[in-house]
Amino acid sequence: MNERLILMGVIGKPHGVRGLVRVHAHTEDADALAEYPLTDRTGRRFSLTWMHDNVAQLSEITPTGPHPITDRTTIEKLTNTELFTPRSALPEADEDEFYLTDLIGLKAQSEAGAELGTITAVHDYGAGASLELSPGARLVPFTRAAVPVIDLASGRVTVIPPTEIIGGEQA
Repeated sequence: MNERLILMGVIGKPHGVRGLVRVHAHTEDADALAEYPLTDRTGRRFSLTWMHDNVAQLSEITPTGPHPITDRTTIEKLTNTELFTPRSALPEADEDEFYLTDLIGLKAQSEAGAELGTITAVHDYGAGASLELSPGARLVPFTRAAVPVIDLASGRVTVIPPTEIIGGEQA
């Protein structure tokens, strides 16, 4: 499987003694996490059922079907396990909305058409996303002003770096 996996949540601390666990969802609607096929970094498959708030019953998916994890000791070993889903399992984004992962690999060009590099990462530390362009590892804010055109079909974005980044000169 060569499909891009999207981080959807992280298994937190156990809740009680019967295998319930806190799950930190990275989705707009935490309840939707239960609808996605989930896997960890090693390919181990899981499903979850929300019990209340951010507490869930996890099941491991095996060839014989789902097996609920009902033991606190077993669930403790899963603390901090990241849960991923394949990009294809997510709904299509609305117009003028993007999954940040879909931007990785797009070619960046200036308004004049000059190649600026390739988007190699998208960073979001809470104050807004920024695109990392390589070569050079330049960061550009992911705003309408700095990235006015995104064409997923052609694999290109137009970038107008702010003057603070380029020192007053544009490519």
